[in-house]
Amino acid sequence: MSNFLAACKVGSLRLFSHAWWPVLLVSCLLLVASEALAHGVTSGDKGYIQEITGVHLLPFIYLGAKHMVTGYDHLLFLFGVIFFLYRLKDIGLYVSLFAIGHSTTLLLGVFMGINVNAYLIDAIIGLSVVYKALDNMGAFQRWFGFQPNTKVATIVFGLFHGFGLATKIQEFEVSADGLFANLIAFNVGVEIGQLLALSAILIVMGYWRRTGSFLRHAYLANAVMMTAGFMLVGYQLTGFFVS
Repeated sequence: MSNFLAACKVGSLRLFSHAWWPVLLVSCLLLVASEALAHGVTSGDKGYIQEITGVHLLPFIYLGAKHMVTGYDHLLFLFGVIFFLYRLKDIGLYVSLFAIGHSTTLLLGVFMGINVNAYLIDAIIGLSVVYKALDNMGAFQRWFGFQPNTKVATIVFGLFHGFGLATKIQEFEVSADGLFANLIAFNVGVEIGQLLALSAILIVMGYWRRTGSFLRHAYLANAVMMTAGFMLVGYQLTGFFVS
């Protein structure tokens, strides 16, 4: 980490000398965002959720896994969380904290009828991506002279991520018959999807970390992630004001 902080001193120069990277990645994100909102559910899945009654464990496990694998806001945040984590023990801890927060507010939000505007909650999720990118770039240490508790931040943002989906589920008016079992199944699916996505990310990160370009481009990668987070915020706030 100390080597990375030293690299941050020249990171801003590299950011501009490799300007094509942010343009390419941000353009890809725009293409994804044009097809779906964060926490979006396809029309086919939406119709299925609204029509069924009773316990349907496997379909909800599938929907949960699909939500996580296609949830670019979740994946960006998780990418930031594990960026400087090398030990599986540490990765498991932080991913578990995120899962606890996500699952808690999903269940409580649905059963207690806590309804938050989906655009605003997704804008906060975008800010979580910005926060984690700045944290990885050492910004808080340089600006304020201290390091925020990363474990607390992970679980808090996990709570917001869960509220985002809980809000969507309430909009679909899912049948109360079998709701608890179906939501548990959905959470199991989310964890399966999270493990699949995380495995793919770790494989790529593992190869990247073994190259000399990792520390050289770490600042740039987090700058791109921060840009993507701001784009998510702007995208959701635009939806809030024009809806």
